[in-house]
Amino acid sequence: MVYNFKEFSTNAVLHIGDQTVLSQFKEAKQTKLYTFIWTKSQTLNLVIDGVPFTLTPNSVLALTPIQYLQVIDSVDVVVYQFNREFYCIKDHDHEVSCVGILFFGNTNIPVITLNNLEQHKFNILHDVFIDEIETEDNIQAEMLRMLMARFIIKTTRLLKAKEGIIETPKSSKVDLLRSYNFLVEQHFREAHSVGFYAEKLFKSPKTLSNNFAKLNQSPLQIIHDRIVLEAKRLLIYTDKTAKEIAYEVGFEDPSHLSRLFKKHTSLSPSEYKKQSKITY
Repeated sequence: MVYNFKEFSTNAVLHIGDQTVLSQFKEAKQTKLYTFIWTKSQTLNLVIDGVPFTLTPNSVLALTPIQYLQVIDSVDVVVYQFNREFYCIKDHDHEVSCVGILFFGNTNIPVITLNNLEQHKFNILHDVFIDEIETEDNIQAEMLRMLMARFIIKTTRLLKAKEGIIETPKSSKVDLLRSYNFLVEQHFREAHSVGFYAEKLFKSPKTLSNNFAKLNQSPLQIIHDRIVLEAKRLLIYTDKTAKEIAYEVGFEDPSHLSRLFKKHTSLSPSEYKKQSKITY
């Protein structure tokens, strides 16, 4: 069953449902909405941004509106989808602290595994979601947003714990990484140097490198990973040439993208495009 909420004054949209929500992704296409897929008792096979992916039982997967999704099989899942009008990730980041980690982070496919206790907690939260989406009154929208905030906070906490990210009041390294990741998401097409982002964060490139090294990250690698990911998406899901894609991700000389792409994938853009023509 699928529950749909829409707030006509703001165009806010929230969908909550089972595997039938995923039927629209039998062929690969962009999600266009922030999407959580929560597997229950069975394994789910997907293709995300052209990469085959297996989601094990009792796991939660988070996708952004720009990611491409194809669902290979339909199993027992819970799906939440919403747009920025319903809950703006950027505007509410001070509440949920998920930008740059759960969404728009350098981890392309964030997955949270739920133990028995967390499964119980998420089941209770889901029941409250359903109760509220069936209750139409003048505070319904606010109640649903509060529940989504709680869902995002819980998944973000679990993802941080999984990746060994420990935040303390005296440490700003994680917040710095989150801010950097989100800036890269906004500007990777036109800004390829660490210096550009360091200036926006009022830090030196060396300070960024030193801080990120303690989190096993590299500022330049984050930029390159995002460029290559975008090039992969465009190669797989559009008919654009390698030259057109190079210009789209900010390279005046297509050979610069080709070298970067081959360094990351061991394939040229054209070779990668041919190899991606696989029927899953």
